Amino acid sequence: MVDDQTLRDIATGRAGADGALMPILVEINRQFGYVPPNATPILADVLNISQADVAGVISFYTDFRTTPPAKMIVKICRAEACQAAGGDALAAHAEAQLGCGFDETSADGAATLEAVYCFGNCALAPAFSVDGRLTGRGSAATLDAALQAAS
Repeated sequence: MVDDQTLRDIATGRAGADGALMPILVEINRQFGYVPPNATPILADVLNISQADVAGVISFYTDFRTTPPAKMIVKICRAEACQAAGGDALAAHAEAQLGCGFDETSADGAATLEAVYCFGNCALAPAFSVDGRLTGRGSAATLDAALQAAS
């Protein structure tokens, strides 16, 4: 867990900016790969807002995670265009290959599987990303190749 003083230092360093909560959360997420649970009351205190406001922002944005990420992050688009183009089969293949469901981390801690609701790559559906590298016209073969390249 990230120590309280480090979180307080990050928060106070950006507290005077307009809309300070988002830049603070982005910085915490960038530095540690997640926003630890002990950040919520600290940010609320420093910014003089409610813990519910902080928690609401953290839970709204999918890129803010509250647990440390796995080594590899796999995101599969679950929006309609990708589903219509074979995204359900791609999702099932990803779950089988990684050994975990959506919003879960594999037992060995190597990969986290996340649902995304549009990469904006609909013309090349189905789309997925592995460690931020976007792939269109996804298939079992292209997903396997991307997983192999990332590991």
